[in-house]
Amino acid sequence: MNLITAFAVSFMAFFAILNPLGNMPVFISLTTADDPKVNRSIAKEALVISTIIVILFALVGKYIFDLFGINLSALRIIGGIVIAIIGYDMLKGKSSSLQHNVDPKNPRIDQQMSVAITPLAMPVLAGPGTIATAMNLADKHNPLIVILSFAILAFLTYFLFIYGELIIKKLGQNLLTVITRLMGLILAVIGTDMVIAGLKAAFSILK
Repeated sequence: MNLITAFAVSFMAFFAILNPLGNMPVFISLTTADDPKVNRSIAKEALVISTIIVILFALVGKYIFDLFGINLSALRIIGGIVIAIIGYDMLKGKSSSLQHNVDPKNPRIDQQMSVAITPLAMPVLAGPGTIATAMNLADKHNPLIVILSFAILAFLTYFLFIYGELIIKKLGQNLLTVITRLMGLILAVIGTDMVIAGLKAAFSILK
C-alpha cells in the first residue's frame, strides 16, 4: 500500500471515529456561555491534547501493551468490538456511551476540570475507539503517516468547532444526521474488519 493510500485510509478512519460534524453540537453546548476567544482556546487545547494522545499510542502504544503483556491481537478484537458498537449506535442516530457520555442538550461537566481536557479531549475526541484505531493503523502503516492524517483532521476540526453554529445553520440538522449515520456505517465496517484481523492473528499464534 503506497503512502497516499495509507494516508487516505487513516484519514477516513479517524474522520469516522472522531465524527467532527456530529460532535459540533457537543462543542457548542459545552462552550455556549463563553466568548469567541475562550471558545477558540478551548478548541485548540482539546485538539492539541487529543493529538498528543494519538501520537503517544501510535508510536509507543505497542510497547506499552508489551510491557503489560497484552497481545496486539487482543487490542484489535476488543478495539474492533468497541468501534463497531460506536458505529452501530451512530447508525441508529444516537451517541454511544462507549465513546463519550456528553448529552449536547444537557451537558454534565465537572466544574473543577477544564472542559478542554475533559470531556472534549478525553473521551470525546481521543476515546477508546480513537486510541484503538491509532494503534491498529500504526501497526499496518507508517506511524508518521497515521499521525499526519490525524493532525490534519484535528486542524480541520478546529475550524468546524469554531464555526459550528454557522455550519449547522447552512447544512441543516437533517444533513448532519445523514452524515453521522454514514460515518456510523463506515465505523461499523472498520470495527468488524479489526475483529476479523485480530481473530486471524490470534488463531495463527495459537497454532
